[in-house]
Amino acid sequence: MSPRSNDPADVIIIGSGAGGGAAAYRLVLAGLRVLVLEKGAPLPHDGSTLDIQRVVAQGEFLSKEPWIDGKGNALCPEEHFNLGGKTKWYGAAVLRYSPREFESEAAYSARGWPIGHADLAPYYDEAERLLGVRTFDCEPDLQRILARLSAVNQAWQSSPLPMALSSGILGNRNEATHFDGFASAADLKGDADISFLRLVANRPNFTLRNNTEVVELLPASSGESRVGAVRLAGGEELQAPNILLAAGALHSPRLLSRYLAKSGRSAPLSDLGQVGRNLKKHVLTALIAVSPSRKSDLLRKTMITTHADYPHSSVQPLGFDGELIATLVPKLVPRIVARLFGRHAYGFFLQTEDGSHADNRVSEGPAATTNGAPARIMDYDVGRIPASVSEHRAFTRAFRRDLFRLGMLSFTQPTGLNGTAHAVGTLIAGKDARDAVVDADGAVFGIAGLYVVDGSILPRSSRVNPSLSIFAWGLRVADRLANRLRQK
Repeated sequence: MSPRSNDPADVIIIGSGAGGGAAAYRLVLAGLRVLVLEKGAPLPHDGSTLDIQRVVAQGEFLSKEPWIDGKGNALCPEEHFNLGGKTKWYGAAVLRYSPREFESEAAYSARGWPIGHADLAPYYDEAERLLGVRTFDCEPDLQRILARLSAVNQAWQSSPLPMALSSGILGNRNEATHFDGFASAADLKGDADISFLRLVANRPNFTLRNNTEVVELLPASSGESRVGAVRLAGGEELQAPNILLAAGALHSPRLLSRYLAKSGRSAPLSDLGQVGRNLKKHVLTALIAVSPSRKSDLLRKTMITTHADYPHSSVQPLGFDGELIATLVPKLVPRIVARLFGRHAYGFFLQTEDGSHADNRVSEGPAATTNGAPARIMDYDVGRIPASVSEHRAFTRAFRRDLFRLGMLSFTQPTGLNGTAHAVGTLIAGKDARDAVVDADGAVFGIAGLYVVDGSILPRSSRVNPSLSIFAWGLRVADRLANRLRQK
């Protein structure tokens, strides 16, 4: 066994995405020694993260980790390993869950939170402030589409979309047309790195290590009931009395599963089988609507639209200009035709909350490669959540039907199993260890010193993007942890 360093930190945080970045910020300001371990490296600022060929066509910045699905088929989830995590690449739409989305809804297989909306509200406020959230004016093309949509069916209602974007992005066309799914080269998008970690980067009690992969959680010297260290890919062991998992919903549960399997623990974490289960990632469809008129909006992604008959669903425009939309056209179509198509098209992103199902899960299996590494398994089947599928199909049909009434033909492309931008729920939070993994303060049931601050904890995926709720949760868990440590 490698020798352990002597308490380099009060808290080790595994991952630098939304939850990890927010928790680190709050704990550093509270005076605790914080060490953030990030598997990836900082992204370049040379413009490559805005290049359509490198980002979209070649997938240069995506993880190449091999996975398999529940049937044993090869799979490569669209994950990002870099400083700031997925928040560098997200579409910057940051919305709060509604109070209703903190409650259980058995008919929809929706789990309730162990806290209420009011408990997270002050942290929503703080996250929005730090991210620089604002709304932008609805641009002419989208304004015409939404006004006509509401005119043909008043059940469609639209409102401004809160965005973590600098107002200066309007003066930079390349950035403005490449923020949705791209990483800003000019730091014009609020994210975990820019809005949280950089604010404490020069503090003496903060340390960040990039290119540092954690492969194992280790027990404290007092025994298996407390996690007290981590082992890195190179064998180095780092010790701290508090460990925060923030590696993401596909990765944090596998670290915890390894720890539990190696220690042989099945109690007091009595429902060990909950670890990795309840995977949610929204039921998602990209829709391209075409009309005779040319579209010239810049940001495009400025409004969110809902329908009164579909309470678990929402529509957001894609922040894609004609050039990007052309990349969605099948390769069999000549590129000159695809580009013409793109100039007359508007993109939309339809998402529906998916309920929790225990068989939708992330796990590890027997070694699948010659180096003995365990197989990474993502077993997710929308057929297990029929209420979600039924609403999404009806919602999509309604939107396409009413667009057609406006004279807009539409084409859809469902997001496949590899689409994991909104993956949540695999270390679900709850009030009872019998059906949850972490409690209302983010602490793992039955294992002292271990907390979860990423999207793994989300009991519901909601009808909106999860990022703001993950930022807010990270702030809240860190706030409560810091208060407890002060009292010791």
